[in-house]
Amino acid sequence: MKKAIVAVVALAAFGAAPVAAQSANMSFFITSAGSGDGANLGGLAGADQRCQDLAYAQGFGDLTWRAYLSAISMGGEAAVNARDRIGSGPWFNHAGDMVARSVADLHSENVNLTKESILSEKGAMTNGRGDTPNMHDILTGSNLDGTVNTAEGHDACGNWTKNGEGSARVGHHDRQGGGENPTSWNSAHASRGCSQENLQSSGGNGFFFCFATDGNRDDFAQREE
Repeated sequence: MKKAIVAVVALAAFGAAPVAAQSANMSFFITSAGSGDGANLGGLAGADQRCQDLAYAQGFGDLTWRAYLSAISMGGEAAVNARDRIGSGPWFNHAGDMVARSVADLHSENVNLTKESILSEKGAMTNGRGDTPNMHDILTGSNLDGTVNTAEGHDACGNWTKNGEGSARVGHHDRQGGGENPTSWNSAHASRGCSQENLQSSGGNGFFFCFATDGNRDDFAQREE
């Protein structure tokens, strides 16, 4: 597959580190920053907009971006599964490496999701277990298969509108740690609460995953910057 690469800009005159090369077919990233308000993301719509805005800032705003988040049935609204929101794949990270070929592959044991491959929209790795601070708890609200988690006490932090009481399912982007499924990228354990302090206290920072729903378009794979 052809990949156009954004030129590396070295600001040697200022002593700055060079900017990492970015693939022109990026269709997956972990957010470089959360909302700053805990798990209150403005609902699914607010989270999707956050994905769209972060992608736009890197030149990928022409794609349709969705947050990998599930939501429980609430207020007459049907439950939402994260796996049903993100298109059909394949998906590529900032470096142009394929992280998953399809929805089934994404939720398989062989998925290429590791601390090294789960890059932000800026191409940076995110702190994991052993780093200071640890930020490996990633909001998903999901079970291992990408469906909504409906365990007792779990409300997806009021479907991503709460910043206090409540709980949301989180994954470990570095595939290590504690919880019922410590090596799961999308369903390791429940959060201690929904505030920024709650999320940080167990090794998180309110980050989540973003996927381009049109990541499998032929023209997308060959787009030029």
